Amino acid sequence: MAELDIVILSYNVSKLLKQCLESVLASPESDKWQIIVVDNASQDDSVEMVKREFPQVKLITSEQNLGFSAGNNLAVPYLKSEFVLFLNPDTVVKPKAIETVRQYLKSHPQVGAATARVWLGNSGKIDEGCHRGFPTPWNAVCYFSGLSKWLGKYRLFGGYQLSFQDLDTAHPIDSLTGAFMMVRRDVAEQLNWWDEDYFWNGEDVDFCYRIKQAGYQIMYLPEAEIIHVEGSSAGYKPDSFGRQQASKEIKQSAAKASTQAMKIFYRKHYQKKYPSWLTGLVLAGIWLLERYRLWRAKQ
Repeated sequence: MAELDIVILSYNVSKLLKQCLESVLASPESDKWQIIVVDNASQDDSVEMVKREFPQVKLITSEQNLGFSAGNNLAVPYLKSEFVLFLNPDTVVKPKAIETVRQYLKSHPQVGAATARVWLGNSGKIDEGCHRGFPTPWNAVCYFSGLSKWLGKYRLFGGYQLSFQDLDTAHPIDSLTGAFMMVRRDVAEQLNWWDEDYFWNGEDVDFCYRIKQAGYQIMYLPEAEIIHVEGSSAGYKPDSFGRQQASKEIKQSAAKASTQAMKIFYRKHYQKKYPSWLTGLVLAGIWLLERYRLWRAKQ
């Protein structure tokens, strides 16, 4: 039986997908892994490229773009291993990163999921998504007001990005990024995998919230490292690989998706925890943020 299943959901990123697969297969342990590429109705040559260049990879094709959650869930019936890594196609895995995380999960049964230190392209900056707190109303106020930028070294104000933590040491976090998420299969089965109410954005935070509600830890492991070209899978950000600037339509779609995910998450997990007046303020704030992001996307 395979020691690990790796699921890579891909959409119109043939060049980046090839680099990702090459980095995964460069690991000496890769012959013990099942690698699954789910193609989310790409219009480029992604499917042909995988068939031609990587015949050892299991390929699942969808006739329509199902979004992130439903696309990843297509791989669930084919999973065989104790651990599953969900990996974005716009990533490059550094040596030993995958096996480091797998071994950690294997030896720490109380940990339900873990992630690596995720570098953003060639910028030298860490992807904020790999090291997050949950978006409680207070954490969100601190983040969007700028308080966390100036006072984030204090726990009270740095909860959104956990900026008071040492990024060079392993420690528990609330939420990780779906760009690199290794999870125990039995835990994910207990939670019924990815929540398909989310099409794009927010599904990784939701998954992590449910993992922690089930009593498991989530770990950030900086000794494992990957590079992430954030946004290129969605096609709405330029990247260090020279892809074109996204159209206004794609930017607007991204802006809409991000705020829609905020509303879904709040209503699912926080609406019953907070008074109705606070819920009204939160939803109004999300609406204003959406209007602002849509305006920015049109510029």
